[in-house]
Amino acid sequence: MNVEEITKKVNLEFPQITQIVEEVKKVMVGQNNLIEKLIIGFLTDGHVLVEGVPGLAKTTAINTLAKAIKADFKRIQFTPDLLPADLIGTQIYSPKDGNFSTKKGPIFANIILADEINRAPAKVQSALLEAMQEKQVTIGQETFKLPSPFLVMATQNPIEQEGTYPLPEAQVDRFMLKVLIDYPNKEEEIKIMKRITQNDQFDILQVISPEKILELRKLISNIFLDEKLYDYIANIVFATRNPELFGLEKLKSLIEFGASPRASINLVKASKAHAFLQGRGYVTPQDIKTIGADVLRHRVMVSYEAEAQNMTSDDILLTIFDKIDVP
Repeated sequence: MNVEEITKKVNLEFPQITQIVEEVKKVMVGQNNLIEKLIIGFLTDGHVLVEGVPGLAKTTAINTLAKAIKADFKRIQFTPDLLPADLIGTQIYSPKDGNFSTKKGPIFANIILADEINRAPAKVQSALLEAMQEKQVTIGQETFKLPSPFLVMATQNPIEQEGTYPLPEAQVDRFMLKVLIDYPNKEEEIKIMKRITQNDQFDILQVISPEKILELRKLISNIFLDEKLYDYIANIVFATRNPELFGLEKLKSLIEFGASPRASINLVKASKAHAFLQGRGYVTPQDIKTIGADVLRHRVMVSYEAEAQNMTSDDILLTIFDKIDVP
């Protein structure tokens, strides 16, 4: 398909995604960035890590999205005493016939909310992240496929909060996007107060089916991305590994580890999905810039020197995006 044909198809399909956003906004006030990133995750078969203090409607956002897509939804509260079997399921012995039966865990759903993932022990985090990567789990001697589509939205509290533990870098890298969310502004806060205290009820309409999401993924993978933009993405990712090659010597001591090849792949996928949400069949440099920080912020590890200067990975990425020439 050429660009014109892809754009025609995109124009036919993307209004349904706009409808999903409208349904979610019946319940949600603000947090437009979170809603958009969750949809991008769903459209690209990527998982989303959300960081923010409690009470910012993270659960409401993903639950409402699940209703609009009519997808199975499960919420799992991660706690220090959670076991892998509580997540994926276990085998139960029956004394009557001497056989084992399999009891599947809450991981068997289209959308999983892993709430406060950084409060759980490492074994449980590993069990979840294996399911995310392989789209299957093993219980006893049997392997079970997970439903498709399958999206994990994991929330974590800021690391400074009591009882939280940072996720290992290799595990964080499995998330396509890391989204930072903040408090609502004053106008939004007033709307939230009125909506909740007046006990408003909203019927969420099913806009599309999970099967349709799988079709849209194929369309999004065909969205055109120019060779120059592939080169642009590669330069951005390489600048996080060897900043001195791009005239950014001052960043060399501030970056402990740069982004992995998974970052390049996910930046391509997320840029195509962002273009789709704008109703285009082709990617522009602005798509890459807009989604870039969400794809890269958790993949660029800052050094102790950067921490001493109160610099975050976002600060480093801003410098890189400003320096790298846009095609």
